[in-house]
Amino acid sequence: MKTATALLLAASFCAWAANPLGKPLTLKQQTAIADLAAKPADFVGRTVQVKGAVTEVCEEAGCWMKLVDPATKASVRIKVKDGEIVFPQEAIGRMAVAEGRFAKIEMTREQALAQAKHEAGANRKKFDPAGIKGPVTLYQIQGTGAVID
Repeated sequence: MKTATALLLAASFCAWAANPLGKPLTLKQQTAIADLAAKPADFVGRTVQVKGAVTEVCEEAGCWMKLVDPATKASVRIKVKDGEIVFPQEAIGRMAVAEGRFAKIEMTREQALAQAKHEAGANRKKFDPAGIKGPVTLYQIQGTGAVID
């Protein structure tokens, strides 16, 4: 019984891993996550494709995942509209390629607090408002598609 369950789980995992999530990837060249982190203003508004290790996935809706370049430790968040793509928790620890529009998001302190509180609750983590001192500027990819290895 355990073997059949393990095979079923492996088959369902392979099914999503082998297929693209969202729209097909279109770009022929990837942008290094470290380049996005070093000079984010140069990429705002552009469609980019990145590759990295999945280190986090939204536990509540699978609406975002964090990719980290294993060599540089630079990271970027891929965010999609709820339900548009659902990034699976099983992706954590795997490599992924994602594509979308690179965006700059500016939030007041109040907006940043509300966002941080929401994310802490969604991911069953403790919310600590002390970490947010003032307005926050975030950069992320508004994802359109991804492939998880």
